[in-house]
Amino acid sequence: MSSDSHGATSITSSGLKQPYHLVDPSPWPIIGAFTGGATLTGIVLVAHYHSWWMLILGLIGTLVVMYGWWRDVLKESSTPGMHSTIVRLGLRYGVIMFIASEVMFFVGFFWAFFHFALYPEHVLGVVNPTWPPPGVLTFDPWGLPFLNTMILLLSGTTVTWAHHGILHNDRKALIQGLTITVVLGLLFTCLQAWEYSLAPFKFFGGGVYPAVFFLATGFHGFHVIIGTIFLAVCLLRARKGHFTAERHFGFEAAAWYWHFVDVVWLFLFICVYWWGAGEIAHH
Repeated sequence: MSSDSHGATSITSSGLKQPYHLVDPSPWPIIGAFTGGATLTGIVLVAHYHSWWMLILGLIGTLVVMYGWWRDVLKESSTPGMHSTIVRLGLRYGVIMFIASEVMFFVGFFWAFFHFALYPEHVLGVVNPTWPPPGVLTFDPWGLPFLNTMILLLSGTTVTWAHHGILHNDRKALIQGLTITVVLGLLFTCLQAWEYSLAPFKFFGGGVYPAVFFLATGFHGFHVIIGTIFLAVCLLRARKGHFTAERHFGFEAAAWYWHFVDVVWLFLFICVYWWGAGEIAHH
């Protein structure tokens, strides 16, 4: 910084190139906030009044935001000089903190489940209560839940296979691994929906156990759908040759998210389906 003969201050460049970049002004964050709020409001309206219009509008708006935002992100990532080493490091820290926040999100559900499972008198208000509450039949953990566990564990190995393909410039392995992972994610979602259709307890008005069960497993299922979309986008990018052994953070972030989803399901299977099982419903 220097001053001219008239006393005015001027700014001079240091000549150093800083490694950061500022993204272009984008409408997607504020639009995404409103569509997310509309989706949440829609869930409340469906739960209390069976009114679906707000939820449908919120989901459509969210899909539009996802498309537009991803389009801009892909354009940015393919622009030379945008993603420097320090920028990529910042992106990694951002994804790690995001997954950490998601962990705490599910901690709340597990906290609720264990609160009622270990202290069921808070629910029933009687001496020597049981959990699940009397009259509540539960799933056989070694049926569909175990099958879904095997599917997710297998998908964790196939996404790792795809990552191995990137690191060794094996485009065929990358595409095959991602394709199988996406198919397994879709299969898990379909089986989860089928399991819900067979549930021996009600979605609405069934008491504390169904509420905690559907919240925990339902939000996990939602995360599986989101993770499947992430990986499907990575599959399209892989087919277009966007990833190299040196630059593939978009895939890496999706893979981290997918492994997080795997681990959460293992805890759900062990704690909710297996340890928390009561009298098994026979279909």
